[in-house]
Amino acid sequence: MEYDFDQVIDRHHTYSTQWDYTADRFGSSDVLPFSISDTDFAVPESIQERLKARIEHPIYGYTRWNNPEYKASIVNWFKNRDGVDVDGDWISYSPSVVFSIASFIKLMSEPDDSVAVFTPMYDAFYNVILQNDRRLAPIVLGSAFENYQIDWDTLETVLDQEKTKILLLTNPHNPTGKVFSRTELQRIVEICQKNDVFIISDDIHRDIVFAPNHYVPLTEVTHKNMVLCCSCSKTFNTPGLIGSYLIEPDEDLLQKFAVELKGKNALSSVSILGMEAQIGAYANCEYVDQLVEYVHRNMQYLEEFFKDEPWGMKFIVPQGTYLAWIDVRNCRFDAQELQESLVNKGHVGIMSGENYGNSGFLRMNIACPLTKVQQGLQGIKAALIG
Repeated sequence: MEYDFDQVIDRHHTYSTQWDYTADRFGSSDVLPFSISDTDFAVPESIQERLKARIEHPIYGYTRWNNPEYKASIVNWFKNRDGVDVDGDWISYSPSVVFSIASFIKLMSEPDDSVAVFTPMYDAFYNVILQNDRRLAPIVLGSAFENYQIDWDTLETVLDQEKTKILLLTNPHNPTGKVFSRTELQRIVEICQKNDVFIISDDIHRDIVFAPNHYVPLTEVTHKNMVLCCSCSKTFNTPGLIGSYLIEPDEDLLQKFAVELKGKNALSSVSILGMEAQIGAYANCEYVDQLVEYVHRNMQYLEEFFKDEPWGMKFIVPQGTYLAWIDVRNCRFDAQELQESLVNKGHVGIMSGENYGNSGFLRMNIACPLTKVQQGLQGIKAALIG
């Protein structure tokens, strides 16, 4: 079937973090938001149908995630989308990807150890590292304008440090949109294994990849000293239903995570609707194909828009994600001035790159109807020339 990503759906008064609480992020309720990483698209019917069918049963008791249908949905997704084999015995439910990351940081390192991360990086990583009493070891990753250059010398130096126990990878990368190639992953794994560094791979944006780039799960490179953390929530717009999963080939580590999940935090009972949503989502490749095509066109629209404008803002379509990483290093405003102008003159809420470790950029979520993108770009224009 054809999905209508042009459909405008009013999300106000749904307790939406992005739409109803803009003042929390931007100090104003009078902005059009392009902020938090959910989409403005309706979920596909394959999800709605499963949710409606489950809601017909009026009891929502404790629910077991460890069932064949749940695991098969993940196994089949990796096979159908990527042509790779994942063993169902490697899979565990988790309430969120960040919970999985925090758990493995605690399992695979000690307080005062270092976690290496490519920066700029997803803002939640700062707290999940620092609030767990670990140190941040940044490795700068170039933007699309630097061809996503990896500083291999710094990576080797950082991973060679005695205190560096973990590399936290995001693939595709948030916020730059880089998709790590098989060759790059192989080199990263080689350096990590040489230095006995554990890899946590956050692959939550795995489905939003633009040709000719291809997503390669870390399990295709190694089954040793790693965990892959993922969810259908970014792709299918279901984060409010709660739920994620991880893939851990090491049986002992999987059991240790089970202790974290159930023994220490009593979180092993899955969200019923979250589980149903994932099973329904992972039966629908057609939706994702159309979603990726639509988001890619939005990205191309942005690139064309900034190509013809003289404000010192630049943009190149990324390799993946629905997050536009816009270069504002040559803009006449500094980061604070730019934010104030965007909010007060342009009436648009776009995240400052300062939140992710580089104030020379903006992160704009363009997983929305093109009309919203167009309105947002006019807001940017008004902020810059007003």
